[in-house]
Amino acid sequence: MPSPLLLLREVSLAFSATPLLSSAALTVAAGDRICLVGRNGSGKSTLLRIAAGLVDPDAGERFVQPGTRISYLPQEPDLNGFGTTLAYVEAGFGIEATDQHRAVYLLKALGLTGTEDPAALSGGEARRAALARALAPLPDILLLDEPTNHLDLPGIEWLERELTAMRAGIVLISHDRRLLEQLSRTTVWLDRGITRTLDEGFGTFETWRDAILEQEDREQHKLGRKIAMEEDWLRYGVTARRTRNQRRLGELHALRRQRKDHWRAAGSVRLEAAQADLSGRLVAEAAGVSKSYGGRAIVREFSTRILRGDRVGIIGANGAGKTTLLNMLIGALPPDSGEVKLGTNLAAVILDQRRETLDPAQTLASSLTGGTGDTVSVAGQNRHVVGYMKDFLFRPEQARTPVGRLSGGERARLILARAFARPSNLLVLDEPTNDLDMETLDLLQERLAEYPGTVLLVSHDRDFLDRVVTSVIASEGKGRWVEYAGGYSDMLAQRPASPAALPAASDHSPRSAVRPATPAPSRSRRMSYSEQRALETLPARIASLQSRVEALNGELADSGLYARDPDRVAAKTAALAAAHDELTAAEDQWLTLEMRREEIEGV
Repeated sequence: MPSPLLLLREVSLAFSATPLLSSAALTVAAGDRICLVGRNGSGKSTLLRIAAGLVDPDAGERFVQPGTRISYLPQEPDLNGFGTTLAYVEAGFGIEATDQHRAVYLLKALGLTGTEDPAALSGGEARRAALARALAPLPDILLLDEPTNHLDLPGIEWLERELTAMRAGIVLISHDRRLLEQLSRTTVWLDRGITRTLDEGFGTFETWRDAILEQEDREQHKLGRKIAMEEDWLRYGVTARRTRNQRRLGELHALRRQRKDHWRAAGSVRLEAAQADLSGRLVAEAAGVSKSYGGRAIVREFSTRILRGDRVGIIGANGAGKTTLLNMLIGALPPDSGEVKLGTNLAAVILDQRRETLDPAQTLASSLTGGTGDTVSVAGQNRHVVGYMKDFLFRPEQARTPVGRLSGGERARLILARAFARPSNLLVLDEPTNDLDMETLDLLQERLAEYPGTVLLVSHDRDFLDRVVTSVIASEGKGRWVEYAGGYSDMLAQRPASPAALPAASDHSPRSAVRPATPAPSRSRRMSYSEQRALETLPARIASLQSRVEALNGELADSGLYARDPDRVAAKTAALAAAHDELTAAEDQWLTLEMRREEIEGV
């Protein structure tokens, strides 16, 4: 076993009177692949900053082998004082000779040129520049805090390959399950101020964590029963005046303190989407829509039909036009050509993950109530804002906290709280997974699977797409978009293994170079809720489509129809072609899911 390059032992830290870390430890050796997991607010980023030497703990030991080079990627990098992004990245080499070729390679791989003015960068561009700076010097230890934020799917897959090839010991904080499962070989769980280590990757973490929490619950239950027995003795037993009984009374007080001091695991976010009346069967239908900017095709002759209950994921490289396509599908942006038809009785809620609607100076409570009173309307009913805050794991004392002082995860939960309070039958989610912890992400997946309305989703999270969506609309480059049945892994299985079928960057992106196809990751050995639901509902949908095809064929069999109404014949012919396509897609999806079910049950 290699000797550690970095060692944290018995680290503790408190902000004001609130303890954050009480007995945290971390050991990193060359070649380690460690994922650091825990709830939002548990102190993961703080522990990583202590490991990087940027924060001094109140107590404990930090040891670094002499000569060890440590690189750190923060969530909010500071690029002040640098004239270009290349200068910022080159500064990461320190006093050693600068490898400009590697710096330029990394910047271009992350969609930057090196000539950008840091003061003019967006938040996502600044994070990509910071990631290049962390990777550039080929450090001995690499500390990464949410490295996939603001990366598109090709960028995430590129990062996986880059990290896999590195010899550094890596400590990784991420909400991207697929990345953690692919890279990690050790899992460090930070929970209620202490760390526990599992000498296995993230794939087995949740089962291990749940077993620990269940054991804690059993121990607390036993403690409660013992206290009840001692209290019964105190009320009805021998009076507590003798020495031995005084000792027993002291033991009872100690048991009570033990129960009081037990720091319970944080609860789960309560995500209940306020429901509006059902929308019409048809939610949106796009027929040959196109959109161009500056002579460049963003969307070219794309057609789709979205029905109530569908969960549609939109994926593509940064700059491919995902938001443009999404806005056209919901009627917020007119196409240059083609037509978008929206269904009836739509009540849409758009999740603004860019958080542009959040006022940093406004308090948390005011952001939820709109600045009026102390109640928030949820599904048409008034609730006290503090009670609603608790559903999203905010403490009562945070009600007057300015939004600008909330962590990234807390702001993400605030956005969810605002969105889910409004009645809807159509959820439009643009990168909803950013900064969410695993538990909140799990619950969001479950609620979306149970949501009775329709979901349109833009995401770069492959595991999230696999668990939630029923179809994927993917960019194939040059304005071409193709819809595939199933999730992200299903798309990879269906997609032709050719360079043109790869997730492509925008035509002018430095990352448009051809990359080898990424093999589909192994699927879970159980069906997701959305897959089970699709398997149950598809037979009825197929039967309905077959009836529609038969009815349309019957109408077109009328030999005199064309003479009476040629426009009606054209409309019915187009409807028949669309019904045939939809029937074929539904049958293919059912067959894929049925084969998957048989494969799983046969294991």
